Amino acid sequence: MKISGAKLFVEALKKEKVDTLFAYPGGQTIDLFDALYGEKEINIILPRHEQALAHAADGYARSTGKVGVCLVTSGPGATNLVTGIATANYDSVPMVCFTGQVPTNLIGNDAFQEVDTIGIMRSVCKYAVTVRNREELGKIIKKAFFIARTGKPGVVVVDIPKDIQIALGSDVYPEKVSIRGYKPNTDVHPMQVKRVLAALKTAKKPVFLIGGGVNIAHANKELTKLVELTGIPVVTTIMGKGAIDTNHELYIGNIGIHGSYASNHAISECDVLFSIGTRFNDRITGKIETFAKNAKIIHVDIDTAAISRNIVVDIPLVGDAKKAINALLENAKPLNISEWVKQIQEWKKEYPIEMPKEVKGVSPQKIIEAINKVFDKNAIITTDVGQNQLWTTQFLELNSTKKMLTSGGLGTMGYGLPSAIGAKIGNPTKDVVSIAGDGGMQMNIQEMATAVVNELPMTLCVLNNGYLGNVRQWQEMFYNKQYSLTCLRYRKSCNQACSNPNKDCPPFIPDFIKLAESYGAKAIRVTKTEDIEKALKEAKKNKRVPTLIEFIIDREANVLPMVKPRKFFRQYYSRIQWKGR
Repeated sequence: MKISGAKLFVEALKKEKVDTLFAYPGGQTIDLFDALYGEKEINIILPRHEQALAHAADGYARSTGKVGVCLVTSGPGATNLVTGIATANYDSVPMVCFTGQVPTNLIGNDAFQEVDTIGIMRSVCKYAVTVRNREELGKIIKKAFFIARTGKPGVVVVDIPKDIQIALGSDVYPEKVSIRGYKPNTDVHPMQVKRVLAALKTAKKPVFLIGGGVNIAHANKELTKLVELTGIPVVTTIMGKGAIDTNHELYIGNIGIHGSYASNHAISECDVLFSIGTRFNDRITGKIETFAKNAKIIHVDIDTAAISRNIVVDIPLVGDAKKAINALLENAKPLNISEWVKQIQEWKKEYPIEMPKEVKGVSPQKIIEAINKVFDKNAIITTDVGQNQLWTTQFLELNSTKKMLTSGGLGTMGYGLPSAIGAKIGNPTKDVVSIAGDGGMQMNIQEMATAVVNELPMTLCVLNNGYLGNVRQWQEMFYNKQYSLTCLRYRKSCNQACSNPNKDCPPFIPDFIKLAESYGAKAIRVTKTEDIEKALKEAKKNKRVPTLIEFIIDREANVLPMVKPRKFFRQYYSRIQWKGR
């Protein structure tokens, strides 16, 4: 039977069990949208901007484990996707993004809303392709979903010209796909597993370093079993947080420039560093030459290219994190390392992460701790990027029923709100909380409309200090307090070189309360510590619309501790003050 490319597109989505499509229509996708008209099996969500659309599909994918799917038109529709695609691909999120394109006979002729989509996307996604032949459409879509979800997950972009959408062709959608040159291996080599076990057997000061790969592989239960069997303490990257219950006695904390004293010292002192699913980026290694310099390093990763790229490892173990952990569980033994664990726990107790007592206004630590209390289970917490993200990753408690979504690799401001929308759509029975700064919240504030029209009861927390806080903190610490273009209260009539926030500063724009209410959402402003928990409980009661809570925080509150990148963490920590000072 002959059907149009547009109809085959819809049938392909159904065959791939796509239940949610994030889409924004345009001239070069109008036939695809016409084929989707009245579709009952697919929930089609219309965000208010294509970048936010991609972040929503990302949040949906991370929170459900399914492939996130989006559809936009050619030209600006496609280019607006770039940041969202790069964000998702950097963090190994499975997504398939369909873009419209001008007819094939016009490609290369500078037609209206024509861009080289594949050329633009190729460096920020896992695979990108333009459909040139109607008979290849079904095969290409099948291949896109296969590539997105297998091996190291990532984003696939499929560019569909308008003439391919309307052309008649076969209605066959393949059941399987075989791609020459793409045979992702997820199984670990048994000899390498034996080498890992032998290294652990002789270890006196071992440490697990867990990255986002464990969360991506949904290996949380397996990791917990391995940790409890061996007794090895655990530190995590920001993306790895939540891989093990944060209240577990063997969980130490985050590593890196804002990590805990205990975590960073454990890495410096260990004799075996067992890392799973991390890229060893500069945010966690500090000065590479001194990172875990006394340790034998084991690295488990599904991506062969990640092994020894940043840190040279002694024992590589290529494969899926869950399969690797299960292979180790078969023969792993308890280790006699009680003195080592005791030492790390003493460091953790002696040097906790906490905010200075002199912080004015509402403390970010108390906000996150109240979120821990009010949303203690069956919840998804999303963050934006900046100080809000860092405070959240320091103080947020996670367990088997609580998940955190954040932009790790790309560090994308504007991620928090739309990713929360995607997470709520994918998990309607779970509480969803978004945490953002006043700067990041404005980058995709238009998605308040998406949340309201889809009747999504979410809690949107805005930590308002009137600054682009993370950059301001760097300017304070390393640039002689020269607050260049980071004050969001600035007016043309202000002193451009002002670095002294005070009571005479102009009011903040916009008024988040009025803005949220103009969208039809609920809104609360919190200026006192005693009102934090009450506001969160009030927001949780709303069942039809989102509630925005604006927390007025200290304008110059800092994320502490902080180690300047590429410094030797242990040496640097010995020179800074602790216990919140």
